[in-house]
Amino acid sequence: MSQAQDSRNDQTPLLCLASASPRRRDLLASLGVPVTVSPGTIDETPLAGEAPGDYVTRLAREKAQAARASTRLPTLGSDTAVVLDGKILGKPCDECHAATMLKALSGREHDVLTAVAVDGPCGMQSTCVTTRVSLRAISAAEIAAYWQTGEPQDKAGGYAIQGYAAAFVTHIHGSYSAVVGLPLYETGMLLRRQGVALWHGRLL
Repeated sequence: MSQAQDSRNDQTPLLCLASASPRRRDLLASLGVPVTVSPGTIDETPLAGEAPGDYVTRLAREKAQAARASTRLPTLGSDTAVVLDGKILGKPCDECHAATMLKALSGREHDVLTAVAVDGPCGMQSTCVTTRVSLRAISAAEIAAYWQTGEPQDKAGGYAIQGYAAAFVTHIHGSYSAVVGLPLYETGMLLRRQGVALWHGRLL
């Protein structure tokens, strides 16, 4: 993928997405917002004593700020973290790590925090959304089979609610789209404040 590429439609881009995530591109497309993509590289190491909400918000803002240097468009950065007992569960580094996280999440509730930041004419604006997710008990055999699908490898907490792992989810309280990658209601509000038209310009 190039450093900056157009959205997969013929619309003139209105926003620069500071993420290579196809899920976030698709979510923005559902708002009717054509984008260019310019993922930047930032240090995602949590600071000492940093709370999960502060962590994802800082990363979202840093991503948006980094992309802003290469475009005149408003920029959007986002970050998602799975949090269990106050601890951030990141992306698995290998099968053993994924299994450890899924065993910890099995049969329990946890929080998914997603922050979104938009840097534009009104300056940097951001918000953080928390969704409570409950998973059923997951057997070791299911965890091993799930890893073989390839889906957990780049997902926070080692699972994707929009994919095969939907079979593990008993209920959620909050924003489903935030767990996927962007809280659509809050994102739409931020974009409108920055003058980015929704629905291909049919709604400001």
